[in-house]
Amino acid sequence: MTLEAGTIRRLEVAREVSPHGYFLTDGTTDVLLHYSETNGTAIQIGEPVEAFLFHDTEDRLAATLRKPLIMLDEVALLEVVDIHPRFGCFLEMGLGRNLLLPFRELPELKELHPKVGDKVFVVLGHDRQGRLVARLAGEEQLRKLCVPAPQVWKNRRVEARVYKPLQMGSFVVCDAGVLGFGVIGLIHSTERTRMLRLGEQVEVRVAFVREDGNVNLSMRERKEFVRDEDSEKLLAFLRERPNAAMPYSDETPADLISQRFGMSKSAFKRALGKLMKEGLVTQDGSWTYLKQEQQSPVADS
Repeated sequence: MTLEAGTIRRLEVAREVSPHGYFLTDGTTDVLLHYSETNGTAIQIGEPVEAFLFHDTEDRLAATLRKPLIMLDEVALLEVVDIHPRFGCFLEMGLGRNLLLPFRELPELKELHPKVGDKVFVVLGHDRQGRLVARLAGEEQLRKLCVPAPQVWKNRRVEARVYKPLQMGSFVVCDAGVLGFGVIGLIHSTERTRMLRLGEQVEVRVAFVREDGNVNLSMRERKEFVRDEDSEKLLAFLRERPNAAMPYSDETPADLISQRFGMSKSAFKRALGKLMKEGLVTQDGSWTYLKQEQQSPVADS
């Protein structure tokens, strides 16, 4: 069997060559195990060792007794430790040297590129010269390692990591504890509050559990929770206004609502409707009034 970078092979220690290290052999090919790559293991000539194969800085096939975080053709979640503007991202693979995720694997939009500290799902492969290189894992590879979400996940908040950022939505893997890699999900563009970059982790709400076990996700709160927040914002605004009144109502144009309160017209109407239903405010034409018993008392001067 040909010695191949990215694999662990059981090789015999053939000889020691000072000051470099030990040569390991499969009976046909020899590879160098540098002294710095023995990982504290006592090496005996003629004894077998389990070695991981890679290419050194001079593109020579070499060996290490360190255990990598990823093997050839495997999928792993690796941390971005450095970024090169032309080459791409460098990932931690547990060997004291970094693994390249080439620039061509990254999204076209620069703002969607991962940052140092992000983690990306990748598959370990070879470039044309047989050297180790990372490629982004897609749904085909991830699905085999993920699990279906249970129906009780609906409305649960989970941590999710982006594996494919697109304009129409962000494809993610949701944390499922010790079960596989997690659950595959989609945050549609209408359910995002901002664009998400590759490898970014974000807390989301499970909006729907699909029949195939994947989930639809949202970065937005459920409408009833948002309505509570918006209602409190309107109450606070009214209490600070002269005569506890504001020149905004159901009749106010959407652009004025957005400019003054930072919410959509529909969200404004939902919040206002809640306050009216609870008997906290009244409307008269284009004005909204806080009922007198709801107004903040004014201290005597």
